[in-house]
Amino acid sequence: MSSDSLRRLCVFCGSAGGSRSAYIEAAQRLGREMAARGVGLVYGGGGIGLMGFLADAVLAAGGEAIGVIPRGLASKEIAHSSLAALHLVDTMHERKAMMARLADAFLALPGGFGTFDELFEILTWSQLGIHRKPIGILNVDRYFDPLVALIDHAVDEGFVSAESRDLIEVVGSIDEWFKLLDEWQPPSMPVRWIGIEQV
Repeated sequence: MSSDSLRRLCVFCGSAGGSRSAYIEAAQRLGREMAARGVGLVYGGGGIGLMGFLADAVLAAGGEAIGVIPRGLASKEIAHSSLAALHLVDTMHERKAMMARLADAFLALPGGFGTFDELFEILTWSQLGIHRKPIGILNVDRYFDPLVALIDHAVDEGFVSAESRDLIEVVGSIDEWFKLLDEWQPPSMPVRWIGIEQV
């Protein structure tokens, strides 16, 4: 994927700030870097937690930020009031589908259940061939180490194929992520995700 073809990046991240300043700093650095590269942000639309810090950094640097938020969460996640666009939808399913349509790539920052849900759904869609877009994890301060270990354990135990494992990239820095995108080519589609002998 060339830099020119990356118009918008969908970022999954927490509506909380987390317990380490490194998480907030990473969200802010990512926002500034996206704006500097002319890459728009697509995200969950919140104005609090890492979501808020990320969007604020994009906007402060002159970038574009687009939010997608269910109406029922607009007050809980305190919908951001200064975005280029804020799409209000009825359900979490609609939120994820719209974010997927608007973005050219996906990156997870630290977060909780919602972040995990968004990451694994978009990863499953890739596995099923619903989209062919890059998916990454920014492993800030090794936050995602246990999750990556679980994924690798699922490969070892025969529940995830090695081909499917290749659909997600784990990076340690923002520079590494953008370098990876510059060189990214769609991986081979998984032939299967269930053992044929079990069908």
